Amino acid sequence: MKKVWLIGLVFVLVLGLMAVAAVKNPDTLVVATIGDQNTMDPAWCYDTASGEVIWNTMDNLFQYDGESTEKLLPMLATVVPTLDNGLITQAPDGTTYIDVPIRKGVKFHDGTELTPEDVEYCIERAMIFDRSGGPSWMFWEPFSGIKYGGIEDCAKDLAGVDDFSKVPPEILKKVYDEWVDPAVEVKPGNIVEFKLPKPYPPLLQILTHGASWSAIYSKAWAISKGAWDGKATTWQNYHDPERENDPLYDSEMGSGPYILTKWDPGVEVTMEAFDDYWAGAPKIKHAVIKTVEEWGTRRLMLESGDADIVYVPRQYLSQVEGMDGVRIITGLPTLSNAVVFFNSGVTEGSKYVGSGQLDGNGIPLDFFADVNVRKAFCYAFDYQTYIDEAWLGQAIQPTGPIVKGLAYYPENSPVYTYDLAKAEEYFKKAYDGQVWAKGFKMTAVYNSGNDQRKTALEILRDNIESLNPKFHIDVVGVQWSSFLDALVGGQMPVYMLGWLADYPDPHNFVSPYMSSTGTFMGFQGDALVNLAKEKFDPLIEKGITQLAPEDRRATYAELQKLAYDYAIDIFPVQATGVHVERTWVKGWYYNPMRPGTDFYSLSKSED
Repeated sequence: MKKVWLIGLVFVLVLGLMAVAAVKNPDTLVVATIGDQNTMDPAWCYDTASGEVIWNTMDNLFQYDGESTEKLLPMLATVVPTLDNGLITQAPDGTTYIDVPIRKGVKFHDGTELTPEDVEYCIERAMIFDRSGGPSWMFWEPFSGIKYGGIEDCAKDLAGVDDFSKVPPEILKKVYDEWVDPAVEVKPGNIVEFKLPKPYPPLLQILTHGASWSAIYSKAWAISKGAWDGKATTWQNYHDPERENDPLYDSEMGSGPYILTKWDPGVEVTMEAFDDYWAGAPKIKHAVIKTVEEWGTRRLMLESGDADIVYVPRQYLSQVEGMDGVRIITGLPTLSNAVVFFNSGVTEGSKYVGSGQLDGNGIPLDFFADVNVRKAFCYAFDYQTYIDEAWLGQAIQPTGPIVKGLAYYPENSPVYTYDLAKAEEYFKKAYDGQVWAKGFKMTAVYNSGNDQRKTALEILRDNIESLNPKFHIDVVGVQWSSFLDALVGGQMPVYMLGWLADYPDPHNFVSPYMSSTGTFMGFQGDALVNLAKEKFDPLIEKGITQLAPEDRRATYAELQKLAYDYAIDIFPVQATGVHVERTWVKGWYYNPMRPGTDFYSLSKSED
């Protein structure tokens, strides 16, 4: 009996060793993806490839609770400020103070300890750095009470000039003293205090892990590398540099679970575990991100186990389905959308409106000022066919400009459905029946090369033309630069664009889509802009200044419903994501605000 027991034990041990042996490089996790990193400097970073490295090498004040984009947990802070715990207070004039207690004993990668002064420096440096096309506006909007979009706007306003180069030195110092310095202060008790002229609820998300621009690094290290010295009189010398001239461009000194050990641009990033990480040493000791543009190579890496996680384009997903030892996770909601826009005030001289008259050979410039026209177009779109054909079923129809996955998403808001009878009804109402009687001709525009947008406009065209032989829509693709020129010039009557969240808050979607000065609404003609001023702007301002979650939820539900009532755009799709990994990867979870792989959450083992 003893001999049988020993034989059984040996058999179990052999099986266990075989399982361990099957895991390739158990202490190393390799990600093979496309697109290379742009920078290692949080103040510069505004892309996901760079953000993936910053996520793993640096921490923020707060972090999301797993897959949630609503619940925040402390990270470098010890508690998340709320009205209830007294760390968010508001003066009678609306001035809002947010006190953040900073965790003690946190070590940077050089062994020095984190202080509140490091936090203050990193946020203030982001405000003065403010590179062209960068993320610093996300600090200037809350800290200026939505008055300024950047430090140059502030400086020019204070100086009363239109050219930043003409701002005198005394005004430059005033910008720092009156706007930058008071925004972030260190208080006794290891506390950092943020001061806002009025409430701005998304600020906490802007300070949360995944927002690379608010990642914290060592002040002393940064200054030693040649970054801003922290003085009020010198900030302009460190403002908006060329990327290669940024002293923090290619290195880091964060407190995250991994240390950057090698960056070969366009080839590979290598990180090693930081054993003194405040939350505990990582399980994966070596983290590697390889840039592999060619799909066939990535496929072989996945199949052989040389890569643990691989980026798989939607059209190649069938090639990995059924692959031995590979796990595929689909249906992951993204915080982005693509939208068909209406222009209610096309500019004179547009080549996309035919005759420019409602005479069967064109459309009037204000064709989409009539809500009946807009509703007819919304009902004429075949949402499910578009999702099935262009997205292979891996997308959903959102309920409006606010996308699923955001806090306060109005799940039950009404949506337009494909209904040609309804479309015909509204076309017959439009312009007192003249649209149906005379017909029209116009051009719908997309950026060439974007086949999914082309498909959307073709579906819309085919359905509308099927209703009335007098209806004619051409679908045309133009180069991206020409498309943007036509957008800014107000030349396109119907066109398609998209938006990707900067931070997970409804304001980041209702602002571009519904504000009279929004990124998109601002180019949609006087009729829609005036509608926005009257109906939408007050609610948008209300939503961004409310502190109680139930109040914000009600406000954004009302805005989503108004977008439907006035048929401001067609909101056809919110794509879902796909994740492909080896089955030996354990601990992966999805959060749409994470810019890439969270190596700290992962380990490798066979079941």
